[in-house]
Amino acid sequence: MPRLVSLLGLGFGDCGKGVFTDALCRRWQVHTVVRFNGGAQAGHNVVLPDGRQHTFSQFAAGTLVPGVATVLAYPVVVHPGALLVEHSRLQSIGVDDGLERLFIDRRCRVNTPFHQAAGRLRELARGAAAHGSCGVGVGETVRHALAHPEHTLHYGDLARPALAMQKLQAIRRDLLPAFAALGEVAANAAAIAAEHRLLADAQLAEAWLENIQNLLRDVPPSSADRIAARLARPGTVLFEGAQGVLLDEWRGFHPHTTWSSIHPRAVEAVAADYGCPARVEHLGVLRAYLTRHGAGPFPTADAGLDVLPEPHNRDQGWQGRFRRGHPDGVLLRYALAASGRLDGLLVSHLDAFRHVPGLRWCEAYETTVPGEESRAAGWLAPAGRVTRLPCTAREDLAHQAALTDLLFRVRPVYQARMLTVAASLLDRLEQAAACPIWFASCGPTHEAVKVCWRQCEVTV
Repeated sequence: MPRLVSLLGLGFGDCGKGVFTDALCRRWQVHTVVRFNGGAQAGHNVVLPDGRQHTFSQFAAGTLVPGVATVLAYPVVVHPGALLVEHSRLQSIGVDDGLERLFIDRRCRVNTPFHQAAGRLRELARGAAAHGSCGVGVGETVRHALAHPEHTLHYGDLARPALAMQKLQAIRRDLLPAFAALGEVAANAAAIAAEHRLLADAQLAEAWLENIQNLLRDVPPSSADRIAARLARPGTVLFEGAQGVLLDEWRGFHPHTTWSSIHPRAVEAVAADYGCPARVEHLGVLRAYLTRHGAGPFPTADAGLDVLPEPHNRDQGWQGRFRRGHPDGVLLRYALAASGRLDGLLVSHLDAFRHVPGLRWCEAYETTVPGEESRAAGWLAPAGRVTRLPCTAREDLAHQAALTDLLFRVRPVYQARMLTVAASLLDRLEQAAACPIWFASCGPTHEAVKVCWRQCEVTV
């Protein structure tokens, strides 16, 4: 029976899943990494000791380990064009057999240029009230599939060009009317016009379908049975999550979220779908400090931490500014409550202590929310401080939006003593999580991942 292990982000993403996936593939005889959620908006960085680097989008972050396969499981959203681009980039660093090691479930929904244009138009129309987007169209693909299931393009449909063309044109016709009046939004008029032209292009579907035929030849649609047979092999199967639970569609802070579930139950549903009987071990992944790429609340954000190097995350592009913040006990407790049972923690970026004199631990928030009403709801301690955010098991976007509003109106309350060494932070994380730290990383490569986190002492 295979060993099943999941890696789940406990923040807003960018938590170090790439380095840990790469390291664990080398340590645990991993034969397959399953991408179980999200789509091409992932950005998991892996750096090799020889200096080669790749930011993984759809291929698993274990692909630099020879023989490790990637499974894009249903309900992952597949972006065929981006897969070909990523394969080309992998070839440039010496990985020629990525497509040979790739399995795509025929049921996966397909992210098309029309979804991408529509998603960008929707975000541009929001102006200053942008929700945050990678500009890839993953959310728009899910949105459209829910509204028009009969027109949903699945990866298996691409093997039938006439059917695929029919659905592509239907998708374009479904999306186009919703954006007919957006030219009136003057602030983004040029960008809106460019995306609208793409969405209105009736010839684009044929060119796009022809371009991705190479992918279909190398990676034909896989049946659930074929993938199940792959996962049943002896050894270890990793489930690599995209984003983090604070961006989860039902547990994140609405509307600054993703259209995807980052939760142990999502992993277990995929494993069960492929007939995997083993219990999944769930590992929560977080950075030594908190980060957020793009819009949304971030109470401990501190521009003073911008000195922390970030060679693979930029401020440019659709996501916007990459922000850094101090470790946040309130959000950590919320992430743990939202995630449920975890077997262990993985902590990355402990080399931060080489670049800053220390990090501050946020234990609570001060808020301007009326005290009596909030205390009755269980949100505030008697002193008027937020120490714990209420987590509901219901799919309640109004509740999540109320949390978002609260987080925009709080100030962090930091403990007086600064954390100046890695061990102090790791002790604090273990206490807060009541969960052991399995591995910690004090550098960008798998060689910096230590099984005994006491080996990760990094002092200023």
